[in-house]
Formats: sequence, C-alpha cells, structure tokens
Amino acid sequence: MGNLTNALLRGVLGFTQGPGCRRLMAAAQAPEQTQAALLRALLARNKDTQFGKTHGFAGLSHAEDYRRAVPAQTYEDLWPLMRRQELTGERCLTEERPVYYNRTSGTVGAPKNIPVTTAGLRQMKAEQRLAAYVWARDSRFLSGKVFAVTGPAVEGKMEGGTEFGSVSGLIYRNQSGLVRSRQALPPALSDIEDYEARYLAMVIFGLAEEGVTGMATANPSTFLRLLAALHRHADAVLDAVATGRLPDLPPPAPSRLPPRPARARALAQRLDAAGELTYADIWPRLQGVLTWTGGSCGAALASLSRLLPAGVAIIEWGYSASEFRGTMNIDAKRNVCLPTLLTTFFEFVERDAQEEGRAGERDFLGLHELEQGREYYVFITTGEGLYRYDMNDIVRVNGRVGQTPALEFVRKGKGVANITGEKLTETQVLQAVSETLARRGTAARFFIMLADEETPGYKLFVELENAGGAPGAAPDRAGGMAGALADAIAGEIDSLLSEANVEYQAKRKSGRLAPLETRLLPGGAGDRYREACVGAGQRDAQFKHLHLQYARECAFDFNAAAGGA
Repeated sequence: MGNLTNALLRGVLGFTQGPGCRRLMAAAQAPEQTQAALLRALLARNKDTQFGKTHGFAGLSHAEDYRRAVPAQTYEDLWPLMRRQELTGERCLTEERPVYYNRTSGTVGAPKNIPVTTAGLRQMKAEQRLAAYVWARDSRFLSGKVFAVTGPAVEGKMEGGTEFGSVSGLIYRNQSGLVRSRQALPPALSDIEDYEARYLAMVIFGLAEEGVTGMATANPSTFLRLLAALHRHADAVLDAVATGRLPDLPPPAPSRLPPRPARARALAQRLDAAGELTYADIWPRLQGVLTWTGGSCGAALASLSRLLPAGVAIIEWGYSASEFRGTMNIDAKRNVCLPTLLTTFFEFVERDAQEEGRAGERDFLGLHELEQGREYYVFITTGEGLYRYDMNDIVRVNGRVGQTPALEFVRKGKGVANITGEKLTETQVLQAVSETLARRGTAARFFIMLADEETPGYKLFVELENAGGAPGAAPDRAGGMAGALADAIAGEIDSLLSEANVEYQAKRKSGRLAPLETRLLPGGAGDRYREACVGAGQRDAQFKHLHLQYARECAFDFNAAAGGA
C-alpha cells in the first residue's frame, strides 16, 4: 500500500507540477526580460494604492525609473501603512486586502508581521507543491512518512482582527488528503503554545511512527533539541508509544495514539544498550533531511549529520524568510537553488559597497548582472506590498542555471562587528571556530562571540558537544582543565582570525584589540539562550541567532551562564 501511495503521489506531482518547473527553467534563460515583465505587472497591479500613487507607479516602466522613484525600504518604513491597511481596509500597500500575516521573529528585535493576500497564499502553496515535486523526483524523501516541524498556524490576531502565525503551519494544516496521509505529525501539535510540551508531543508521535523517510524543518538545531527532549523524558515517551496513552499535555494535543508495544520495546532495548538514541536508531529507513544548510546552520547540521543513517541525503531548503521564498531548489541531488524570478523582483548591492555605506542608486544590480563567487545584499519587491525591501541578507552566486545565477544564503547582514576598524564577519568567526574545534576532534553544540567595545575585544562563549556529556551538566573543571582548554582554543581561534582578516591582525598586534577571551559554557546553556529569545518574541520553530553580536545588543547574561567554567 505504501509503494502504491508513493507512486500515486509522484505521479500526481509530476502531472501537476512538471509544467510549472519547466516554466521556471525557461524563465531562467532570459532573466532580464522576465524580471522586467514582472516589475511592470507588480507596479500596474498596485498603482492605485496609497504607496503606488505617492511614488508614481502609473508612470514607471523600467527598473531605473523605479529606483529613482522609490527609496529602499525597511520594515519600519512600511509598518505604518501595513498597520493602517489592516485596521481600515484602505488600499495602502496592496490592491488586494491581506487575509493573514506571517509572523517573523527576526534575528534581533521585536516580531514582524508580514502581510499575505489571497493571491500570495495561493502562490506560496504553489511554490510548496513545486518544491515537493523536486524532492520526489530527485530523492526518496517522500517514499514513506515525513516528520515535518512547522510553527503554529494561528498565534493571535492583529488589531483589526486578521489572524497571524506561521504560514508554513497554515499550509501544513491545509494539505490535501493524499499529502496528509504522509505526515507523521498531526497538524494540531504545532499549535501547542508551550514549546517544551510541543516538543514532547512531537517526539512521542515521531517515535511511534517507524516508517519515516523524510525529516523537514527550517533550522537543523530543532532536530537536536527534539533528541534532547527525548532523552530528558525517555521513560514517559516510551510508555506513551507502548500504551498509546499520552502524558498530560495542553490542548490541542490529542489524548491518544495507536499503541505500539513492540516498537517501544525495540527502542528501549537500544536505549539501554547504547545509553542514547540517534536518528539512525529511530528511523533506519530515513532517506533525506530537508533543512537550511547555509549561514549559521552549519554547526548544528554537522552535529546532526553524525546522528543520521549512512547515506541520507541533505536537501537544501533554499533561501527563504517570512517575507518571501527567495530560491527554489530545482536539483535536490546537487542542491542547486534558482531565484524565484517569476514572482519576486530582485535587486542586489555588492557586499562591500553596502557595508561601507557607499552604495548609491547606480550600485543596485539586477539578477542578470551578478557575477560568479561574489556576495551581495538582497532587496526585493513582491506582490504583498514589500517595495525595494531591504532583507539585510547576504547571498553568494555559486553557479548558473541557464542565464540566471544560482544563489546560496551566506549570513545575515548584521553579522559584522567593527570595534576598531577590523570589520570582523560572522563567516570568519564560523570558519575559525569550526576549524579549531575540528582539530581537537570535537564541535560546538552552541557558540556566540560578543564584541565588547569597552574592553575593547571579543569574548567567545562555547558549549562543546561533550560539555559534561549531556545538557544541564557543567564542563569538567577538574585540575583547571576547562580553563586551560578555553585558553588554548582562544589562542588558536585568535590566530585564524588574524590570518583571515588583516585588519583584525593589525589591531591585535597594536594592542587596540585585547586578546580573544574564551569561556566554556555548561551543557544546556545554548538551550537556555534559545528559551530566553523565544520568550522575548522569536519564533521557536525558525529560531536563528547571530554567532557574532555586539555585547551591548545581547540581553542574555553569558558571563553568568558560564559561571566558573
């Protein structure tokens, strides 16, 4: 029955989504013309809105005209019009009134609510179906059940009564019957408000399902947290799988699931023998993991990869945010991600020009003007009222599809610290920390580097994978070994940063920057930081943090978390 269902799903996706994939590939042969036609259509559609009238959309026909008429926008620039349109129904940003708001936590700061119209929601569903077609065509990711973690579909209501939440959760909740039959988790689990209870429920339903072939969530660190939740509540989880009776979970969690005593016994025996379970133990038939692979997700993905069955495909989710879907993975075997040039009008500014504050109107580039290997800041125009919207994201050109550059996410634009002119980047920090720990046969479960302008210098806080062996335990400090290890790590990372960044090297040699200070965090410190960020408004399912921040902008007390470590 499973093979028949899989064949049916592949056939349906091929029939319905194959033409859309071919249209996208054809558009990639002429990106300049495709983007020009899209811009004209977007401007014409919203020319009678308040924003369109103010900026003369009716008289604009070329990208150059558009850039002269409309300054680059931030969320803060557009929010007053978003709010007014939601409260009054006036056509402030879009001709069509938004029916939903996709809440994004952002990397720092308060949550943002991104408007979604009926047409926009239809577009997002189409993009999801097209992505599923590629996964089914290029892998066995969809050959069995899929364990997909999304955010809650509805988290609350705006002032004017429009619902907001996670659009991924909304789409997940409203899948077709055929697709729902492949879901390992009931959609209601994503709506459990207490995220610890939500994780527990997801772990129970996931362990009960033996035939999982695909795992999917935006950030791979979520899978590490789920495994940690399993080990914290192993007895309760295995009892629930065996009996079908769930522990006391808040609504809307189901109260029962089909009992699977044999499944629970097999997992318990493995747990007793090994002391812990990996995803290879839990789902030996696993074929693929769909997640972000770039930016700050690299460390978590490296840790996760060691817990998977051999040969599992890592499928790039693609460059995406709550504001829009930036790329589609059109080759899941090679992870080639093509910009969504049929639905998003893109502009770019070279990274150095943007970070040095010298970017002018003529420095904005179209898709067709990007060069291989170069890094750019992204600005987008969408049908949802985001006009020349500054994503503050950096992408890199890593190939070509037809005449269109393939893109990969590098990091958030704010991942740059500059105390004395060194302009240290998050990428340099990620590489230095990863390389140093790899040489020592370990990796970071979590780390963050804070730029301390008062010192002036940098402080690295790192939770090692073997920090006490389990979350909640402190690093071994016997004989001062932890302090010696921290000092040794600091010296090696300091040297690598000096090699990668000549300005950092010069400032260190001149004494304008103090030596890098490293402190080891106890097990679970990264989880407590995450909990604090979620409590402050970040979305748990899409949690992401900058590995490089200014100390004055970080509200979490890492010095206290490190204790005497």
